[in-house]
Amino acid sequence: MSDFSLSESIDWVDDLSNNDFVILDNVLDYKSVSNLKTCFDERLKAEKFKKAAIGAQDQMQIDTSIRGDNIFWLDKDSKDPRIRFYFTLMNEIQSTLNRYCFLSLSDYEFHFAHYPPGAYYKRHLDQFQSRNNRLISTVFYLNDDWIPDYKGQLRLYLNSNYIDVEPKFGRLVLFKSADIEHEVLTTYYNRYSITGWMLYKPIGLEIF
Repeated sequence: MSDFSLSESIDWVDDLSNNDFVILDNVLDYKSVSNLKTCFDERLKAEKFKKAAIGAQDQMQIDTSIRGDNIFWLDKDSKDPRIRFYFTLMNEIQSTLNRYCFLSLSDYEFHFAHYPPGAYYKRHLDQFQSRNNRLISTVFYLNDDWIPDYKGQLRLYLNSNYIDVEPKFGRLVLFKSADIEHEVLTTYYNRYSITGWMLYKPIGLEIF
């Protein structure tokens, strides 16, 4: 599945715990990432994507001045082997975090995200006051041959500083949902990713 075992090479867990984020390259081999991109392209061509909204549940609204991506939610019961393969990777990550960080992660949710040229997502947190069960945010990039001129970086705000993460093919970014404010800078080329969250309560429950 990968060039290294996420469950055996746990330095990334320490990095996530100490720094609130971690960037992992080569988690999956080139063919596996290409298969995921093909899966993405099929849904995009079939016009399965919808405008992404902001807010939680009954407060959701579409505001393109804040967010301009289009999304397609992934079904964990999907029979598509490429989607099941990605969930296998996420299961491995979840199990490792539960084992070493005692997070009690019990569920997750993921979607394909397409940022067309000119799109962005302004600075925000992935937690909601009415739904704070997102613990770990995940972004996996599907952009082959990405170059810096395309922009579209993920900006992570770290206290008084920030870092910009290039959305490179096969790169996985994990960060703490309640602690890291972030934004997607304006992209000048089609930008593709799988975005999601690891949860400590089932999807749909409101935690106060």
